Amino acid sequence: MTNIRVGLIGFGTIGTGVARNLLEQSALLQQRLGKSIQLLRICDRDISHDRGLDLRGVELTDNIDHVIKADDIDLVIELIGGYEPARSFVQTAIEHGKHVVTANKALIAKHGDELFVVAEKHGVSLAFEAAVGGGIACLKALREGLAGNEIQAVFGILNGTCNYILTRMENEGLDFDVVLKDAQDLGYAEADPSFDVDGVDTAHKLAILSAMAFGTKIAFDAVHTEGIRQISAQDIQSATELGYRIKLLGITRPHGDQVEMRVHPTLVPLDSQIAQVSDSYNAVLVDGDYVEKTIFIGRGAGEKPTASAVISDVMDIARAMPDGIKHLAPPMGFPQANRRPFNVLPIVDVECAYYLRLMVKDQPGVMASITNVLADHRISLEAITQKERHETEAVAVVMLVHETREGNLQAAIDRIMQFESVEDQPLILRIERFGE
Repeated sequence: MTNIRVGLIGFGTIGTGVARNLLEQSALLQQRLGKSIQLLRICDRDISHDRGLDLRGVELTDNIDHVIKADDIDLVIELIGGYEPARSFVQTAIEHGKHVVTANKALIAKHGDELFVVAEKHGVSLAFEAAVGGGIACLKALREGLAGNEIQAVFGILNGTCNYILTRMENEGLDFDVVLKDAQDLGYAEADPSFDVDGVDTAHKLAILSAMAFGTKIAFDAVHTEGIRQISAQDIQSATELGYRIKLLGITRPHGDQVEMRVHPTLVPLDSQIAQVSDSYNAVLVDGDYVEKTIFIGRGAGEKPTASAVISDVMDIARAMPDGIKHLAPPMGFPQANRRPFNVLPIVDVECAYYLRLMVKDQPGVMASITNVLADHRISLEAITQKERHETEAVAVVMLVHETREGNLQAAIDRIMQFESVEDQPLILRIERFGE
């Protein structure tokens, strides 16, 4: 097969980038492959808008069947996002013998396992490099380049919007709401930013990384997920004074037959590699038993980085055609029959160090009462600082807690919150030092 015929679903920002790459880099792709990739057809609800591309020879249609059921299409690229109708379109394309490439992390996190079975049944590939980390090719590295390693842990800055917000909060001393509004005005954040700032986008990506790292089923619903709305400029300053930077991290580790998966704001050491990843960049740190720590850093979103990852999948599949998936690595790095059910480590059983911020009345004996409760629950303090008096007459007390079981800490906080001298809800942030 010397001509691979491609149909594209979704002609927004990413779709435009993919079409641009296929059209403008066609000679390079053919030189690398020894085959040509022809963008034959594009389907979108709006086919009248000018994307600034020379589309001579490319058919534009608003009829989805002309792509996913067409006999003259070998490979479908899905870039509409979301759960539905993306899932139905992808399944139909697979059932009509099409290979599929997608950048849709929500689709893979929620429906990937069922779609992998359908793809295997029909002898085609479902590829999704662009679903995690944009253009940094972390999935291919984890699935293939690090296949000889038993993975000890994966850490990821997986959402560029959150990383941009936290970077500006630190650099400019601004609070979350101020930076979020500015990011929305600049187009960096959506009008409804909850998908990003509440950690859902990161949880989708972490679920995929975890399943690929440990050979489990994808379990998005099992990810413990917290966002960054509660982080204040004062917390960022306090973390810096203590030698840390706050990042929204996705973290996954195996624990025997259980796996922990959690997404939350995390204190990371200022001198760690992952602390240096700023603005809208993504990073994935993989800890393997042979390779030790390897980090992948780059643009995690945007037209060109995402298009780069999509095209890498198209080229992998094109190299294997017409013989199909028998020449490709399994989509999740393990044969379907070898992937095991996911057993979650409950968040209360996770053990790590913590940052605590309490707002308390400036009264004699308050600190003694708090430290006595922590001691009752076998929790020891690493550091403690008291900030200036708050306008409400409360003061911020910041504590670093040595590694402990989360359930113990939560039980202690429940008791502390009964004190009349403690105001507002505490802020509890986890600390990760990456085994250093």
